[in-house]
Amino acid sequence: MIHASMPELETRARLSRGTSSAAIYEMVARAIATRGIHQGVLVDVGCGGGQLWRHLGAKFTKYIGVDAVLYDDLPRETEFHYHDFDSGRVPLANGAGDVVVAVETVEHLENPRAFFRELRRLTRPGGWLIVTTPNQLSWLSLLTLVFKKRFNAFQDVHYPAHLSALLEIDLKRMATECGLQDVNIEYSGQGRIILTRRHYPEFLAKIFPRLCSDNLLVIGRRPG
Repeated sequence: MIHASMPELETRARLSRGTSSAAIYEMVARAIATRGIHQGVLVDVGCGGGQLWRHLGAKFTKYIGVDAVLYDDLPRETEFHYHDFDSGRVPLANGAGDVVVAVETVEHLENPRAFFRELRRLTRPGGWLIVTTPNQLSWLSLLTLVFKKRFNAFQDVHYPAHLSALLEIDLKRMATECGLQDVNIEYSGQGRIILTRRHYPEFLAKIFPRLCSDNLLVIGRRPG
């Protein structure tokens, strides 16, 4: 289904096909589980087809999804809202979510800092904010940068869907600028070996999580 008011945005959004890899959703699930979060409202900003809810639904009482596209496979129980994330305020109240998550969304946007501020607004006091994005410091991405002069997830084939390549330090700075506490970077533990379709073995990813992970997240808590 296409929302007539923003066809160009939706064309770009559909390049992602409304989903990410299972390793990314599992990374988010681990971050939530290790902090003992098990109830409340989950706000999924850039929800796509709702895969995050399929991984986390048992832990939350309500699911709110926000995106530029309403995908046909979005779970029926979703409270869905259309939004252009480059246009400003999401149509939700302050503190709408106990946990606010943006999976592989920030790299698609023109103004990541404004996006972080909006995510903070949506997070209730004492709640958690999680943002995932491609890891620019993986072996694959660093080698691509050396030989092609661009990060792996920001090559010509990814443009114009992918616009903003963010480093770990950028994510930490933006989270801190928003006043978040307990800020931490965590990794997917899955990374493709350059020039192959294979992934690094699990034991190696545990030893070198940054270098062996194609994706990462930043998590922080809004002060209560």
